[in-house]
Amino acid sequence: MHDPFEESLRDLLRMPPEQPGDDSRLDRVLKTANRQVGAGDLFSLMGHWFQALSIGVSRGAAHLAPVTRHAQNSAPSADKAD
Repeated sequence: MHDPFEESLRDLLRMPPEQPGDDSRLDRVLKTANRQVGAGDLFSLMGHWFQALSIGVSRGAAHLAPVTRHAQNSAPSADKAD
């Protein structure tokens, strides 16, 4: 299975470093990986938040009308004086 994220990290590791040392190259790769994973987690969090908000709004929409204890089609009783 082809993973473009993994390929981009491998390419960063294969690139010749501007500074000598494997530690600086590894730091650069890990910072890039952390940024990409963090952005994915942020978008995932926003998606879950939007889903929860839409579920709450759809469930709460039925409660917008006031609730009454009187029957909807009750006619006034005939024994009441006008």
